[in-house]
Amino acid sequence: MERRDFLRIVGGASLAPASADARTSAPGASRAATVLYEDRTIVLDPVRTGPAGAADTLWIRKHDLPRINGFELKPQGACRADLCIPVPKTMVRGEYFNVSAFARKAGQAVVGEPAARVWSFGEMQALGGGLSSSRIAPDFEVPDRLGRPVHLAGFRGKKALVVTWASW
Repeated sequence: MERRDFLRIVGGASLAPASADARTSAPGASRAATVLYEDRTIVLDPVRTGPAGAADTLWIRKHDLPRINGFELKPQGACRADLCIPVPKTMVRGEYFNVSAFARKAGQAVVGEPAARVWSFGEMQALGGGLSSSRIAPDFEVPDRLGRPVHLAGFRGKKALVVTWASW
């Protein structure tokens, strides 16, 4: 067989659908997908795509959420350690969870390629560095009602409500 004939046959085969399933599966059908998050690659099967808002919407089974980003669905929302993000009912359908909508709500970049069945999720701002990861406010000093100095560090290990006001 000539090289030119081989390349023509292989090239034609690459343009044909991979299988009858690929030609007949409806949008939103349940098939495997790959999720990229941090330095991990997670293959989920089954998943659903669309139709809520866009074709690149990814719906995963609720119990797969911790495998992706460490969050777990609870009555108060999606929680990871002591951080909980409220989840509206529109993000849950039976056993499936709209992880694309959740990522957008959490300020996370989402890029999806439904044809390739791959979704990539960026860093979550709520889990980013600095104050939110340490959860420790910087120390400051203010006078109490009697004029004595009070340091925030004196309340370490306790819950404190700091109320500020400015006249401008």
